[in-house]
Amino acid sequence: MRRGPISSVLGFVCLTLWWSLLSGCGRVSKAKAADETDLPSAPVVRPKRENLASTLKVAGQFEPYQEVDLHAKVSGYIRRINVDIGDRVRTGQVIATLEVPELNAQLSGAQAEVRHSQSEIARSQSEVARAESNHAAVHAAYQRLAQAANQRPGLIAEQELDDSRAKDQESEAQIQVAKSALAAAEQQLGVSRADNQRVQVLSDYSVVTAPFAGVITKRYADTGSLIQAGTTSNTQAAPIVRIEQSDLLRLRMPVPEADVPFIAAGGVVQVTVQATKETFTGKIVRFSRALDAATRTMVVELDVANPSLKLSPGMYAQTEIALQQRTNVLTLPSQAVVQGEGKSYVLVVADKKVVKKAVMLGLEGSDKVEIASGLADGENVILSGQTNYQTGEVVRPRLESISLPSEERR
Repeated sequence: MRRGPISSVLGFVCLTLWWSLLSGCGRVSKAKAADETDLPSAPVVRPKRENLASTLKVAGQFEPYQEVDLHAKVSGYIRRINVDIGDRVRTGQVIATLEVPELNAQLSGAQAEVRHSQSEIARSQSEVARAESNHAAVHAAYQRLAQAANQRPGLIAEQELDDSRAKDQESEAQIQVAKSALAAAEQQLGVSRADNQRVQVLSDYSVVTAPFAGVITKRYADTGSLIQAGTTSNTQAAPIVRIEQSDLLRLRMPVPEADVPFIAAGGVVQVTVQATKETFTGKIVRFSRALDAATRTMVVELDVANPSLKLSPGMYAQTEIALQQRTNVLTLPSQAVVQGEGKSYVLVVADKKVVKKAVMLGLEGSDKVEIASGLADGENVILSGQTNYQTGEVVRPRLESISLPSEERR
């Protein structure tokens, strides 16, 4: 059957309508895509579950492990000084020698007194021997008279026998007197030796030696200087030199009161010395266990080996002390959290709209923070530029890598 003109017209009209519909749908899709492109982009990140540690960054200062001003125990003139500033010395090395004439005279007198006491002992020993010999003779004479009187009564007069007995007892007493004199002489020898030892020790103090290995950092006197004895009653006595042990240093750091409960011996510390461009890891060796009333801080110390003396006392170092450790916690970059009006909140992009959510923070690390509550895994959190967005604003989220620096709003 042949189609009429009306059918042809109807077909043309339908084809035109169908083409118009297709063109309209394409224009709508393109317009919608163009509208999304025009939306402001927002850099977002998603919270991650990971291990987190809180740290404290504080400046520390290197100090010598030991430091002392060397004083002389006796007064005198410096005859010779063997070191100068910057010299390394070993334990027992002679630092300076003093000239003390009066002390030398005292030492000679004390030594003479010892010899005199020894002579007195020798004399007393001779007296004891003489008294014992005399007693033996007198006692033997008395024994013979007593024996004869017993064998032949009346042969020996009673007066003669009594005189012999008295001499025997007297000679025995002389032995005790001589022994007492010997004991006194021996005691005097002990006193003389003690005095001689005292003066000898003072004489030894005229040679000033290093109490430990270190470096001479100050020199207070020169050859010929008069040095007063460094006693507690003479506060004006000047030292000879200052010695510091620098092959082992103390790194001292002030820890704020709020972080004191997390300090423990063996705690890990990252140290960066800006002067030497050196970075190393150390462990807390000791801490004062008391707060400074003025600064409200507690001193924490590390021992740092320094055999080459590359580090010098007085240098500063930047330290990072590990305080707390948490495992498998929900974290965000610190810059994604906004603090305001005593509360913490984040801006979340949900269905392309900005939503403000209050969160509760937990442990705070160096660049990340724990989200204890208020946020779920997988949510898109605006990373930076939060002041540029309003609640309810429609934005286009742009997922950022946490390790990369955030971008500003375009």
